[in-house]
Amino acid sequence: MKVIDHINRAKDKNETLISFEILPPLKGKGIEGLYEHLDPLMEFKPAYINVTYHRSEHEFKKNPDGSFKKVTIRKRPGTESICAAIMNKYNVDTVPHLICGGFSVTETEDALINLNYLGIDNVLVLRGDAAKNETAFIPQPDGHFYAVDLLKQVVNLNNGVYLEEELLNSRKTSFCIGVAGYPEKHFEAPNMQTDLIHLKAKVDAGADYIVTQMFFDNAKYYAFVEACRANGINVPIVPGLKPIYNKKQLTMLPKIFSIDLPQELSKEIEACKNNAEVEKIGEDWLLAQSQDLKKNGAPGLHYYTLGKPGIVANVIRRL
Repeated sequence: MKVIDHINRAKDKNETLISFEILPPLKGKGIEGLYEHLDPLMEFKPAYINVTYHRSEHEFKKNPDGSFKKVTIRKRPGTESICAAIMNKYNVDTVPHLICGGFSVTETEDALINLNYLGIDNVLVLRGDAAKNETAFIPQPDGHFYAVDLLKQVVNLNNGVYLEEELLNSRKTSFCIGVAGYPEKHFEAPNMQTDLIHLKAKVDAGADYIVTQMFFDNAKYYAFVEACRANGINVPIVPGLKPIYNKKQLTMLPKIFSIDLPQELSKEIEACKNNAEVEKIGEDWLLAQSQDLKKNGAPGLHYYTLGKPGIVANVIRRL
């Protein structure tokens, strides 16, 4: 079932749509740990589960003779197969992330064909981050530079248009397409208005819904939704939420994700004596955010669980 259909059905029934986002396990860890992560969350009957994609990285390893060789390492492989495994085990829809980095247009088409064969109806289209050894994003040779171009390729397949134009009687795919939105703007955008122009281009190209970057001040989400509507962006905008559970996140989250933490939240966390106290503050803050968003008609609550499913589970029970 498509994400947009889940959103519309929840709206018609006046229900709160719940969804989660997870990381693939590190290479060599197996999938059992992922199931242990998801098991306590399945009682909440999530509408769908997002599975992130992590591009390959390049490292230089030293040879016995002292020279170095460049090797390619992908630390978290398996997004597509993990989506299929989750669907098979839990009978819940999945949304694989699809990124520009590390894919040629041909590899992208092949990945989409495989997802279609697996019965996966949804993709979240992202440009993706620059590789760790790059200061700026560099696309794969014959790959997409911008998320909007990747999105257009998905739309083409939905229209039965493949890279090999001579294909006859080609089957159309039917992917529901999500894109990312940034209530505090994308860190590379010079200003919010420019960021909104790029977001509108993705919606005009065929995006069905938007899921936001994490935020900790609901006022920023509401302002973002209002700005989107004022700029003709009328698809559902699902808020992305994340628990705080240790003091390191006070500096790590703003640095990595270019977001602000409210002063009230940061002061409460700084006063904590240990991470158990931080978890309690983080859980209460996430609950308050969730209750307010639910009360004000957000189209769903999308939780970035990423290693701390227990906090999210507690929040939803209290919600």
